[in-house]
Amino acid sequence: MTTSVAPGPPRAARNPIRAEARAVVVSFLTAARRAAAEPGAVAVSVFFYAVVIAVVSGVWRFAAGAHDGTVVGYTAVALTWYIATSESVTLALNARMIEDLGTDIASGAVAVELLRPASTLWIRVAAQLGRAVPRIVVIAPVGALICLATAGAPPHLGALALAGVGIALALVANVVAQHAFAASAFWIRSAGTAWYLYQKLVYVLGGMLIPLEVFPGWLQAVTRFLPFRAMAYAPARLAAGHVEPWLLVEQLVWVAVLALAATALFAAGERRLQVVGG
Repeated sequence: MTTSVAPGPPRAARNPIRAEARAVVVSFLTAARRAAAEPGAVAVSVFFYAVVIAVVSGVWRFAAGAHDGTVVGYTAVALTWYIATSESVTLALNARMIEDLGTDIASGAVAVELLRPASTLWIRVAAQLGRAVPRIVVIAPVGALICLATAGAPPHLGALALAGVGIALALVANVVAQHAFAASAFWIRSAGTAWYLYQKLVYVLGGMLIPLEVFPGWLQAVTRFLPFRAMAYAPARLAAGHVEPWLLVEQLVWVAVLALAATALFAAGERRLQVVGG
């Protein structure tokens, strides 16, 4: 006698967390492969990066030379490594990510994605990080070569190793923060203003263009309570020779805070779409 057994739920349904994690990983790997398959786009990013750091670091070296060899405690060599690192973590990403995501929200593309069982937010975050991998893998060595050719060896190899971890955390923090800012499009239908504001905050208060030590004491204190320094200043300061591993802890804290904020904003945005009908 044969006893029939009713089929159980699909494995993905029995393991929703595993299924979602798999979807995120697949999104990351797929985006990385696609970006690597477009060497022309990577080459353009690398060329632009090389021009920018050659010019900006040259200005800072001149400034250091005009001030007895240092600027706010940074030597000409340290400033060169600082700029190469701060620019790398910014130029490796899609500069108009917030605006593009805002357009997708306003057009209804994200509303369709929300129907899928996997998290739209983290699928998109993974895809953006995947696209950044081929760029940073090429940009970072190019930056190191330019620093060696124009300024010299890194001030501290141990700090440079920490900077490698800081670069990865900076990319994650930046991408998650941009998604949190872009969530404003759920309410205002345009993320153009959020994109403009975000870029300026990272450039200045994030320490991408200038070390934060240049600012007056009160403004430096303000930046310690903002997430933007985790996106450029932290890895750049490490690369400049400062052995300060607590900067990595600060980055981890901000990644967690930004992840919670982005998750909450996307959840609220999804509820709004359900109420108003997209």
